[in-house]
Amino acid sequence: MIKYFIYCRKSSEDDERQALSIEAQLTELRDFAKQNSLFIVKEYYESKTAKEPGREIFNEMLGEIEKGTAQGILAWNPDRLARNSIDGGRVIYLVDTLKIRSLKFPTFWFEATPQGKFMLSVAFGQAKYYTDNLRENILRGIRQKIRRGELSAKAPLGYFNEPRLRTIEPDKKTFRKVKECLEAFATGQYTLTAIQRKMFSLGLVGKEGKPLHLSSIEHILTNPFYYGHFQYRGEVHQGSHKPMISKKLFDKIQEALVANGKPRKKRGPKNFQFLGFATCGECGYAITAERKIKKSGLKYHYYHCTFKSKTRKCSQNRFLREEVLAEQVRNLCQQVSLPDEWRERFLVKLETENKETRHSSDLFAQNLRDSIFAIKDKLERLTDAYLAEALELAEYQERKNGLMAEKKTLEEKLSDFERKGNHWLELMRNWIIEANQAENLSKQENPSRMRDFLVSIGSNRRISAGILAVDFRNPWHFLAEMPAEARRNAPSEATNQLWWTWGESDPRFDYAIVACYHYTTGPSCLH
Repeated sequence: MIKYFIYCRKSSEDDERQALSIEAQLTELRDFAKQNSLFIVKEYYESKTAKEPGREIFNEMLGEIEKGTAQGILAWNPDRLARNSIDGGRVIYLVDTLKIRSLKFPTFWFEATPQGKFMLSVAFGQAKYYTDNLRENILRGIRQKIRRGELSAKAPLGYFNEPRLRTIEPDKKTFRKVKECLEAFATGQYTLTAIQRKMFSLGLVGKEGKPLHLSSIEHILTNPFYYGHFQYRGEVHQGSHKPMISKKLFDKIQEALVANGKPRKKRGPKNFQFLGFATCGECGYAITAERKIKKSGLKYHYYHCTFKSKTRKCSQNRFLREEVLAEQVRNLCQQVSLPDEWRERFLVKLETENKETRHSSDLFAQNLRDSIFAIKDKLERLTDAYLAEALELAEYQERKNGLMAEKKTLEEKLSDFERKGNHWLELMRNWIIEANQAENLSKQENPSRMRDFLVSIGSNRRISAGILAVDFRNPWHFLAEMPAEARRNAPSEATNQLWWTWGESDPRFDYAIVACYHYTTGPSCLH
């Protein structure tokens, strides 16, 4: 008597999908075996697609057949056994070698004859064709959705999949909460664990009401979907959904993620003022702090490299006293400050510029439009180069993603400029006042405020040979590059001329007022 294995399979591993498929197959096959007096040795069932080889339970069953435990298989249809050429060929080979002497299907006739094996191979081929054709139809639909700017995937947190229109729409319950968390992280005052606690307090939770995993939060922080783009198979596309944040805010989030992305240990009673503030200028690893007690009983805080680099030995073995570092922080704040006398002169100059900006504003907007058009042209030529096989896929995707991000940034600048008009004058006025306040800040005995101020206006804070250096953002770096003579001297005709003509000798801008364009919209398109 031939011994049979019952094999049942459903494609989805999700218990909620095709939930009755396995149970229905087992019931039908048991009744079929009883009606045809088939001797069933064991039942196998699994939830896994058959379009690719590698099913563990299916391979286990064929292994038992090769051992001679059974000589037949009972399944609902040949497509339950295989939808790929490898598994289908393996079953036919076992039939050829008489390891399988019988195959029974309630929906398909099979006999171990040349004609029967031919029809079985046709059935396997039809199953593979169905899978391949279904895949192509799905991919065609996905490509069409991408052309319309629609992401064919599960909506990220803050959005939901609209079932009727099959689009992704803002979720009224979570949209503002997620936006609040993104804006908070962009300030640079939150670590991943801190933003995790904030999201949990707002009700943004994962499965079973638990806090979101840190990897999920990091994915949210780096997802271009929130500023209007989306990524599919490593390639960035323009989305048609409602953006949650601007590209400018997204860039700030990426900077904050680099600086605060790793969970930090809570500051203990030692209260190091500048812990986590800077990195080593040689190896790039963090600067740590430690306390030393002298024989006299005095306590000092020192900062030095963590020496964690495994690729090369760091030579920055110099210890920097906290008092010395605080003085360097103070000097850097002073370097980007605006004295009271010059604040008044800048504000007067700003009022004069206010009357003469119409022509320059039109020119600036046209420069932005020209730059956007140039990027579109680059994208077209990049696509042509990829289609002509002049570029590899990875290189094409990397270049395209960079151009798409740059294009989005310029489009936001143009939109803001056209909507706000001369609003940059007010922003420039606020910056002048803020720079003047930095002068007062540098005179205060408050290292933590000076530290936070440098974090907000600069990046890449590094210590090398005991010297702190900062890359100041626009327009702060214009003040940092001012000659020391102009900052030290009291107002006079000579220094007044120096301040207003220094910019004229620099081809990057005509007056210090050009900094306001950089401040509000960035340096692109001005040169």
